[in-house]
Amino acid sequence: MRKAAKITLLLVVTTALSLPVLAQKRLSPAQAKDHVGETATVCGTVASTKFAASSHGQPTFLNLDEPYPRQIFTVLIWREDRAKFGRPEEKYRDKHLCVTGKITSYRGTPEIIARDPAQIEVQ
Repeated sequence: MRKAAKITLLLVVTTALSLPVLAQKRLSPAQAKDHVGETATVCGTVASTKFAASSHGQPTFLNLDEPYPRQIFTVLIWREDRAKFGRPEEKYRDKHLCVTGKITSYRGTPEIIARDPAQIEVQ
């Protein structure tokens, strides 16, 4: 009986922890602008990439559905997190992916800052 109680408790805890992930919104890159400040999953095709090695913070940009300079949504990876992703500008180029995180806005373009590869799922 004791083992059954532990298994039941484990199932309850696992389910409770996974509910916020399952409840997250799935958005297109075009929809993201209407959800700034929210945590969501944005899915689209990487239309352009750039590793700005000479810029402050050495950002890597993954622009979904529309290339720079007409980008409508950007996944941003900062230098301090870049090693976790390998060479993201090559790894994710032309891939359809979903990124999960808090949507913010930079100069009117919605973005999610990816700090961990687990935030990005290649479709």
